[in-house]
Amino acid sequence: MAQVIADRRDVDFVLHEQFQVDVLCKAAQFAEFDKKVVDRIIAEARNLAIKELLPTLKIGDELGCSFDKETVSTPAEYKRAWHLLTAGEWLALTRDPQWGGQGMPEVVSLAAKDYLIGGNIALMMFAGLTHGAARLIEVFGTEQQKAIYLKKMYTGQWTGTMLLTEAEAGSDLGALTTTAVKNPDGTYTITGNKIFISGGEHDLTENIIHPTLARIEGAPEGSRGISLFLVPKYLVHDDGSLGARNDIICTGIERKIGLHGNATCAMALGSRGKCIGTLLGQENKGLAAMFIMMNEERLAVGLQALSCASSSYLHALSYARQRIQGVMLGSRDKASVAIVNHPDVRRMLLTMKMYVEGMRSLLYFVGLCEDKKHIAQSEEQKEIYQDLIDVLIPVAKGYVSDRAVEVCDMGVQVFGGYGYIREYPVGQLLCDVRVCPIYEGTNGIQAMDLLGRKLGMKQGNAFKHLLGRMQKTIAEAKAAAPVAELAEKLTLAVGKLGETAMHLGMTAMGPDVKKAFSFACPFLQVIGDVTMAWMLLWRATVAAQKLEKTDNKRDIVFYEGQLKSAEYFIKTVLPVTLGRMRAIGDTCGAAVEISDDSLGGK
Repeated sequence: MAQVIADRRDVDFVLHEQFQVDVLCKAAQFAEFDKKVVDRIIAEARNLAIKELLPTLKIGDELGCSFDKETVSTPAEYKRAWHLLTAGEWLALTRDPQWGGQGMPEVVSLAAKDYLIGGNIALMMFAGLTHGAARLIEVFGTEQQKAIYLKKMYTGQWTGTMLLTEAEAGSDLGALTTTAVKNPDGTYTITGNKIFISGGEHDLTENIIHPTLARIEGAPEGSRGISLFLVPKYLVHDDGSLGARNDIICTGIERKIGLHGNATCAMALGSRGKCIGTLLGQENKGLAAMFIMMNEERLAVGLQALSCASSSYLHALSYARQRIQGVMLGSRDKASVAIVNHPDVRRMLLTMKMYVEGMRSLLYFVGLCEDKKHIAQSEEQKEIYQDLIDVLIPVAKGYVSDRAVEVCDMGVQVFGGYGYIREYPVGQLLCDVRVCPIYEGTNGIQAMDLLGRKLGMKQGNAFKHLLGRMQKTIAEAKAAAPVAELAEKLTLAVGKLGETAMHLGMTAMGPDVKKAFSFACPFLQVIGDVTMAWMLLWRATVAAQKLEKTDNKRDIVFYEGQLKSAEYFIKTVLPVTLGRMRAIGDTCGAAVEISDDSLGGK
């Protein structure tokens, strides 16, 4: 039977063979999550995703969400799927059980959501946004706010969003104009308009909680004067019961090229009366609070991208094995063969495979670092894991989403003309995944964050920790004959990456800062490529060691596939990466030197 959404063998390989997550259960915090329990969790997530969520994916795309007089309706089939998600307590897998969570390791949660998001990315956005909103309350809320909101949100009785973007501000949140005026009872009257609010209005739950950025009357201009507020659709009494309808309304939904199953709303606050919010955290500290949570949100976007790419690959692979067309090159037999036998199709499939595998390892690794940070015995170890997370987040969001778009595009290409027809799923996956390089901070912003903040963090030591982990894997690979040559090639690339980072970082601190930042995106691609090569070499090293000890035919085939993924990436992609690094070293200034008039179009 063909795999769908994600290859279970590959998920198990990353969890148990590459990262050995069962070691986590030796810590008291994760004591109950041994291999048997982890496997059961993944199996249940897979069953739910394939049997219940996946059938709603095409329905959500074709029917979409409808808007009528401030009301947004989701497809009827979503109601059962949402009920199953909440009944199974799938919304807050890593959170404290006292608030409705499961307390499981982050890396295990990522593996479960690999399937759930792949089942229906648009539906799971309601869950993901709710988790993010609730986390803000958990970290920055008062005890009363936690008691009122957390359990209802983590269990899916209520959902949540994030009201950040405004029409004239866009990614520049410091330019927002939504205002907050303090009332005698300590609440605030909020007035303003927000756009691009995913899940801002819907009919899945009885209440929607909107963490909202606004500027208190008299606060400083710019980002220093932004505060964060909780604005519920229905006001909430101290005992958690619902009160009157708050004056926050949806004024319309966007017509998007993808993600039709999740409404992207324009929201008006205080346009007809009085919109009430309560302060979350400290005054004028709202943007800082929001950015503390951005690591989680950006990792979630990377996982969305991976899930689409993984699904597209498995669809393309299954189709290529079934589609009969053309004769085999170099063969005297004139009978038509499955297109999986044609060299160029095989090239596309291997390219999709290696990226999906490398991206899965990268995202799970970030989750593993989060888990190891929580159980680390020393502050020094905790700091190292946090450094790895901080440096890798722009890669996990930016690079992964860029490559996922390419993988989904290849999925359409493997299908040929049929890939361009809505009857087949790969077109929808391409349209859905295309938003991932855009939201939660465009990939240009991820690149600027990497160059402007992460590269020089702690005098460059955070970046050095990453290079050190790469070199550790390389040392292990050099001792394994099947991958020793690949390890040597990666050694050169890691060394060159260090030089490139030094050059670009120094350039950014000098008079040519604009030239440096014109290469921020190419640098993100470079560090992403080297990280992919590291992950694939790590996988191949484990596979090489396993091959020496097994005679199981299915395992042998899988492990040999790991060797080929690493070989193909390191021998065909990494040479191009080295060329990109040379280009960054030249730091051509044409992009910032060309005049507006010379760009043409006038």
